[in-house]
Amino acid sequence: MLFDKVKAFVVQLDGASAGAEPVFSGGQAVAGRVLLELAGPARVGALKLRARGRAHVHWTESRSAGSSTAYTQSYSERVEVVSHRATLLAPDTGETTTLPAGRHEFPFSFQLPPTLVTSFEGKHGSVRYCIKATLHRPWVPARRARKVFTVIEPVDINTPALLAPQAGALEKVARSWYSNRGLVSLSAKIDRKGYTPGEVIPVFAEIDNGSTRPVLPRAAVVQTQTFMARGARKQKRAVVASLAGEPVGPGRRALWQGRALRIPPVGPSILHCRVLHVDYSLKVCVDIPGTSKLLLELPLVIGTIPLHPFGSRSSSVGSHASFLLDWGLGALPERPEAPPEYSEVVADGEVAAMGQSSFPPLQDTDLSFEGPFFAYIQEFRYRPPPLYSEEDPNPPSEAMRPRCMTC
Repeated sequence: MLFDKVKAFVVQLDGASAGAEPVFSGGQAVAGRVLLELAGPARVGALKLRARGRAHVHWTESRSAGSSTAYTQSYSERVEVVSHRATLLAPDTGETTTLPAGRHEFPFSFQLPPTLVTSFEGKHGSVRYCIKATLHRPWVPARRARKVFTVIEPVDINTPALLAPQAGALEKVARSWYSNRGLVSLSAKIDRKGYTPGEVIPVFAEIDNGSTRPVLPRAAVVQTQTFMARGARKQKRAVVASLAGEPVGPGRRALWQGRALRIPPVGPSILHCRVLHVDYSLKVCVDIPGTSKLLLELPLVIGTIPLHPFGSRSSSVGSHASFLLDWGLGALPERPEAPPEYSEVVADGEVAAMGQSSFPPLQDTDLSFEGPFFAYIQEFRYRPPPLYSEEDPNPPSEAMRPRCMTC
């Protein structure tokens, strides 16, 4: 049968390697080829290609129309963000062309729009990109091959809005059986709004417990997925990272002087899609026995372009120092630590092993950065170098210090 003559029919993307697929962003070119392998000569009508990117949301809600009548309301919306069509093979004359047995390659290329939405999979919606090739042949069903590709829209956190500190304060009267039991206050602050996966958020907080019972402070990074269709909204929240502090006794005060909260590998914020949003926030709360919790929420943006190790960091030294002084946490260190000796970091055996290759292998960390979303973060996983200082962290000793000729 003619159907049996097709041994392989796949779509491949340029730049793909073993176990890793290329990741694209708006404005880039997507190139690849359609591979067709035939066991024998076969007649082909046409080979067509279609690329599509779509944001789609869907959910249902139960409604009541009376005491005994109920129905289900469906909400659905979709937005096309990429649409490209091309014909890779068409007969010059007649309705079909005959391809000989063997392997045939049909290259393709197309340009993505300048602005796209990051690929996303959620409970009530998704953003998906795919390329579909269709092989039309006479008297047999069409043969199709499909290839999904990933898009990550850049989110640069090196902007004034995302480098600005975020702070807030709240207080609540603890009540029990219609009687006041004291005032509980909470204030919290972080040094900026934008972070990237793998970074640590230093959380500064002050908890003042004026009640008669211990309270427990906690903090968490929360992801909020918002789906929108036909004027309605559906939200889903999930905690992606959390930490718990120590109980604060009655009449006592506690300070968090930069408690570390690490951001796990999560997708970036999606802020400019018409049918779905992905937002993040830092929630600092105090559990008060017998009373609803005291909850303070600070907005976050998870980006893809990390903090610049030189320009943005050095330009914000003054603001960071004032940030610490405002919270009574002291100024920046007068003298930065000297870097460790090379021999202290790399053992002799490791030095010998490194001589066999141009670069030493990266060591695995506790944090996993696998998958297409986080492959591009690998080179930014490490902290930037220390802040520049005009003062020598290792001054020469008195014996070696050059003496003035006039002294």
